[in-house]
This record gives sequence, C-alpha cells and structure tokens, in this order.
Amino acid sequence: MTTLRTNLAEYPLTAALRDGRVTSPIVTLDCCGPKAANKGFKPMLREHAYDCGELAIVTYLQAKCYGKPWVLLPAPVLGRFQHHCAGYNSEFGDVSPKDIEGKEVGVRTYAQTTGLWVRGVLQHEYGVDLDKVTWITSEDGHLAEYQDPPNCRRALEGRKIPEMMMAGDVTAALLGNEMPKDDRVRTLIPDPHKAAAEWFEREGLIPINHIFVVHENISRQRPDIVAEIYRMICESRALAPVEALKTQPPMGIELNRKGLQLAIDWSFEQKVIPRKLSVDELFDDVTGALI
Repeated sequence: MTTLRTNLAEYPLTAALRDGRVTSPIVTLDCCGPKAANKGFKPMLREHAYDCGELAIVTYLQAKCYGKPWVLLPAPVLGRFQHHCAGYNSEFGDVSPKDIEGKEVGVRTYAQTTGLWVRGVLQHEYGVDLDKVTWITSEDGHLAEYQDPPNCRRALEGRKIPEMMMAGDVTAALLGNEMPKDDRVRTLIPDPHKAAAEWFEREGLIPINHIFVVHENISRQRPDIVAEIYRMICESRALAPVEALKTQPPMGIELNRKGLQLAIDWSFEQKVIPRKLSVDELFDDVTGALI
C-alpha cells in the first residue's frame, strides 16, 4: 500500500474521499494539508511538502511554464462563478466597473485565481482596461520565479486588503471568501448572480478554481496509482449532493477544454504566464488518457 501526502480540503465533491467512504486497495491519500488548501500551495511547489492534491488552476499554469515537476489530472475539485468577488465600500460613493480605471484596486496576490477570473470578466464583459488599474497586493505569489507586472504595488507590511477596502485606501478589491460581511459593501458588478447566470448561459462553463495534480514521479513510476486517484475522485463526486454538482465544473479533458483554454488565454493576457500554453500540454501520457 502506497501512502501519499495529500493537500486536499473538504468540499462537497471531496467529502467522501476524505471521510473514508471512498478507499483504495493500492493507495492511501493522507490528507495532511492545512484546512484551507490554498495555504499549502506554496510549500507544495517550493518544498515538495505534498505528493499530490489540489492546486489553483492559475498556479498550475505558472508551474507548467516554469518547469515544475507536476502533472494535471482532468479533475476539478472546486469551481465557482466569480462575478460577486469584486467589491467596494459604498460609504465612499458608488463605483461601477469602468470607474476603477486610474484607481487602486486591492487583491491578495496578482496571480490569485479569483483575481484572474474577475479581471477577465471586468475586461471582456465591462470593457475595463486592466492596464489602467494599479493593483495593490499584500502577498507574493506561489511561484518564486514570477514577478508581478509593472502596474502592481505592494501594500505596506501588515496591511490586509479587506481592511484597506473598508478604510477607503483602495477603490475596490477582488476578494473571495475574505469579502467583509458588512452592509456597506457593494459588488462592483451590478446584480452579480444574474450576470453570472447570463454568462453561463452564453459560455457554458463554470470557472475552475482548484484542480487535482500529482508529482511527475508518481505518474512516471506508478501510472496505476494515478488512474486509481482519478477513480476515487470520480467516486467521491458521485456521492456528493446533486445540488452541489450543479455548481461545479465536470470531470474529463474534453468537458473542461473550453474552461482550461479560457484560463490560459486570460492568464497570458494579464501577464500571469510568460507564454500561451496549449490545453493538451497540461497533461502527460498518463493523465491525458483519463476520461
């Protein structure tokens, strides 16, 4: 029996895999990562602290560009619409998407996946010129090799983006779960849930946030384990509530091709990756055969 150090948080799609309802005769996934999986991304990539697990899709695209030894499985574990993840403090006046041009907007890290998806929506749906925005960040990215573009500036040490937004020190902020629960907070995109529904109707995809990866040594030496991990994820998804599945990306390369291509295109446009990858090169011979 092989045991793999795994960075995998609990979501509706992964609950059965984590709580023991889904098991394997050949591999044990030791879910020893932090409760919030994103806290494990940096040690995963910089220190090989884990053998497999979830990784932000944008972080994986960067890892691929910088030659890191990780391989993608066509297995999203977390996705969501991002239209509601741009907010501002209405105490300082109303703000519309185009109003952020020439202003400072906060985001935890420039290469954060939530930030990428929201910026792409603002650019392509609302005509925002992203180069006219100064992006205020509070942390560096997961890849040491990556440098933020010139229109990024680091916040003062110790400052957090949510508090800066509430204080009016930035005009708006791109925030996921960290968005303050405050009556003064408004979304930059009007009626974001309606906008997301219309976007889904037109585009037919749910943006991928986190997707499963394995170290390339596992794929090279134990392709049977890679296939088994994929089976386990599929089985765990099958045990998830039906309503949860409706709000998550599907499994498989072809069903995710459009979403992966969009993540690549927007990452390149926003200077998050240095070259345009193809969808197929995200996978190796083993993971590319998973359906």
